[in-house]
Amino acid sequence: MTLPSILAFTGLCVLLALTPGPDTFLVLRYSLVRVRAGVAASVGSAIGSLVWAAAVAFGLAALLEQSAEAYRVVKIIGGLYLVYLGVSAFLASRRAGVEGAELAAPRARIHSSLLAGMLSTMLNPKVGLFFLAVAPQFIPAGNASVGSTMLLGAIDAVVALVYLAIVSIVAARAVLWLRRPRVAKVLERVSAAILGVLGIGTIISSAE
Repeated sequence: MTLPSILAFTGLCVLLALTPGPDTFLVLRYSLVRVRAGVAASVGSAIGSLVWAAAVAFGLAALLEQSAEAYRVVKIIGGLYLVYLGVSAFLASRRAGVEGAELAAPRARIHSSLLAGMLSTMLNPKVGLFFLAVAPQFIPAGNASVGSTMLLGAIDAVVALVYLAIVSIVAARAVLWLRRPRVAKVLERVSAAILGVLGIGTIISSAE
């Protein structure tokens, strides 16, 4: 692989990272409560990207491209998981309000945030299809290998991690600036609602 092709792929990953998706809203949801949780979710999302890159490198992700049914199943599971995250976040926010605590979400430990970020990305088949469709264009003909695909996966993971970590830190600082309980509660519930809507939209689109 040449340096220009690596730089071009990196630029594409940056553009894709700047496009809001489930991972962005998930990181925001955790960052509104605790910056470490948001960063952990960012790391989880990056790990999920690496898992997809490995699946593509070893030919497993090709099943999604060849089987509409497999793609639909993964998409529905991913949508249900987003709905679960949204509903649980909303219930936690309400419970915190009743108990008079700041927010119930801090009870979610760092490893829980990391796992949520990882599963959210792993259950998003569009990430796998991205590697299937785009990665070969940046690998010289005849030089395709597991190492080359994993290199591109690592680049995408690093770009996503850096961007999402920045989002997490900015969101956390914004919350510190807007620390009034009512504002924090509204932001928490809006982020939970967005996750739920994204999940429902994913499930509906998979049925088409």
